[in-house]
Order: sequence, then C-alpha cells, then structure tokens
Amino acid sequence: MRTLDGRYRLEQRIGVGGMSEVWRAHDVVLDRPVAVKVISPGQDDADSSVGRIRAEARSAARLVHPNVASVHDFGTCGTPPGPRTPYIVMELVEGETLAAHLRTGALDWRIAVRVCAEVCAALAAAHAHGIVHRDVKPANVILTPAGAKVLDFGIATPAGAPDPTPDGMVVGTPAYLAPEQLDRAPVTPAVDLYALGVLLYHCLSGRLPYEASTATQLLGLRRREPPRPLPEIDGLPREVAELCRRCLAAAPTERPSSLVAALLLAEAVDARVYVPMPLFTAPRPRRAVVSPWSERAATAVTEAVAVPERPDGRREA
Repeated sequence: MRTLDGRYRLEQRIGVGGMSEVWRAHDVVLDRPVAVKVISPGQDDADSSVGRIRAEARSAARLVHPNVASVHDFGTCGTPPGPRTPYIVMELVEGETLAAHLRTGALDWRIAVRVCAEVCAALAAAHAHGIVHRDVKPANVILTPAGAKVLDFGIATPAGAPDPTPDGMVVGTPAYLAPEQLDRAPVTPAVDLYALGVLLYHCLSGRLPYEASTATQLLGLRRREPPRPLPEIDGLPREVAELCRRCLAAAPTERPSSLVAALLLAEAVDARVYVPMPLFTAPRPRRAVVSPWSERAATAVTEAVAVPERPDGRREA
C-alpha cells in the first residue's frame, strides 16, 4: 500500500480523469479519511503539472463554504532522480455524483432546484474571491446527506483572465460551455452561470438544452441555434423557468449574478443557502434568511445584514 510523504496512505482508487486520479486515503497523522488527487503517471511536463495542481489547491483552499469540498494540503512526492509527483489532499466527500442520479432521468423539480441553489451558492463564494470554476457539470457535483458539494477546481481561473489554452483547444465540457468560451473570450463569472443554466435544465428535464450525438455536432449546433425552451413542468415556479432562460442567454451581461441566482432558487423551495456578503473586504459565508427577487433587492438585503453584531447585541460601527 503506497504512502505519500509518510503521511497519506492510499487505500482505494475512486476516480480517474484525463490528467489525474483520485484515491480514498488515510491521514495517519490526524487519523482521518481523506481524498488524495494525484497527477496520473506518464504526464510529459512535470513542472507544468506541479504548477497547475498547486494553482488548483490554492484556488480551492481559499474557499471555505459548506457546498465546496475543502482542501487540506498540497505536496509533491517521488524518488530521486525521477520527477516529483504533485498531489492535493481534500475532504473525502461521501455520496454519489449528480451525474449518477441523472442517469435515471429528471429529478423532482424541488430536489433539482435545491441542488442547483447549493451549487450556485458555492459559485457565489468562488466569484466573491475572483475565482471562476469553468467546469460546472453533474460529474463535479456530489450529493451528500448534508447537501451538494462542488468538486474539481482543476481548470479554475481568475476572473477576467484570458484563455491560456493553445489555439484549437477548448477547455471544459462542451455541453456546458458558454458561447463566449467557444470564441476564447476572457473568462468571467458569467460562464459559470451559463453552465448552471445547463445544469438546472438537465436536472429539471432529464436532457440537455441541445440535441447532438457527438461533441463536434454539439459545438456546431450551439453556434447556429439557441437552446431549446424548457418543457412545461408541473408545479415549477415561473421565476425558476425564467432564471434558467436568463442563465442560458447568449450575452454574458444578460445572465444574473451567482448571488441573485442562488437566493432566488433557495426561495423557490424555501431553502437556506450560505452566500457571501459583498460588503466585506474578505468575504465570508453567511446564512441567507431572506431571498430577494432582483439585483436591487439583493443589494438591500446584503447591506442590511453585512454589519456583524457584537456580543452585547449592538452592531459594530
């Protein structure tokens, strides 16, 4: 049984991606189960891999939120003179991916909206820190007894950064890419809201807003035609269907902010989500008690609750 740096004992491989693999492991120092993401063997550019994995660890470690899988540690291991292998130690999230649940079809609309509210709350926390996820999809959402958890900030990037990938390559999952990503425009939080719209559409209808059998067909279709309207769903609040439509808008400026979307979805199912208060210099998660229906209402609510109370019950100046 392999142990990284004498501390993390790898026990079972639980996931494999194009560039990395995830292991269930045991932290022998703190005596707790963890997940360890390790770069897959055979990657050509070891230095680039270390930098990329370190950047992912730093991005995710800045987010302390109940709907984001926590990052505990980063390191490299290996035997000289061979290259060092980077790894990230994360919270071990027990549950099934949203992708697994969607294999049997659409979710009940109340469950779908609650899950997407929690995903959007996680995105709002990331956006408050200037981080764009860029790969929101069912496989990166795990449903646990405590709620949804967003995983894998492996291709996250600072908001406004130009697309660093070589010409001819598209980073992300084709069905969830915003139109501006296809044109390699600088990444903004709006791309995550487009992906959220696709996610919400998929959860509510059991299908994607585009119909194509291959990624090539999908990308070509998306450049020519708008997404299909959401089908009628018995009991679904009109404002949720409208939010889904707005998230799928071709123009980034027509999409709502993650904060407003999270609060609107939470109110639709009478849920509570942790959203960042924008008036703090260093945003911290707060529990939303009231959910506004507009940008102006969201601002009013967050301004009203952003000033913390002192132990004696009075608000700080």
